[in-house]
Amino acid sequence: MARKILIVDDEKSIVKGLKFSLMQDEMEVDAAYDGEEALDMIRKGSYDIVLLDVMLPKLNGFEVCQQVREFSDIPIIMLTAKGDDMDKILGLDYGADDYVTKPFNTLEVKARIKAILRRKSKIVEEVPDDSVVVSGDLKVDIEGRRVFIGGAEVNLTAKEFDLLELLAKNPNKVYSREKLLKEVWGEDYPGDGRTVDVHVRRLREKIEVNSSEPKYIHTKWGVGYYFAG
Repeated sequence: MARKILIVDDEKSIVKGLKFSLMQDEMEVDAAYDGEEALDMIRKGSYDIVLLDVMLPKLNGFEVCQQVREFSDIPIIMLTAKGDDMDKILGLDYGADDYVTKPFNTLEVKARIKAILRRKSKIVEEVPDDSVVVSGDLKVDIEGRRVFIGGAEVNLTAKEFDLLELLAKNPNKVYSREKLLKEVWGEDYPGDGRTVDVHVRRLREKIEVNSSEPKYIHTKWGVGYYFAG
């Protein structure tokens, strides 16, 4: 089945080039040219991944990403013309899974897309149908990719769920930032440990009663993170 991708960018030449290249890989591609149109299409469509520009009319990419995360964990790759590291981290902080800085090589974008889709497919293939992790008030439904705290569902991004899944399925095992980056984001991901720190912080804010005194995801100072089993 062809993968379905939404490209969101107000620069039509970029959309045209990406669309042509992705269609060469037999992917189905739609396009939106402003934030409001993108949000509407994501709500109505069934996409495997979204390429989302930061600088957009009506709603910017961060605003779109933040609103999408209220109802979907669809993978989002931010396209940013700014090279500043804080902008990249900010994109991840709003719930993005990855980022690519403009001007970019189309082959790099395609590689990032394929890495995320491979990771998503691998999770589906490896997880047994009845796999559920329960710890205290926390319930992680691996098959359904859903998380509950005290019976109430918590919305996580795709990467936040991947991170929680890995830690929860391996309780008390300490993972370094480098190991988590490799396992969750893939071998070719160019980011660093700050990406992991941002996602852990966001995850704690969502599943912990007090994120500064975590019950589930703990820090092993100087080493990394682990899930308390």
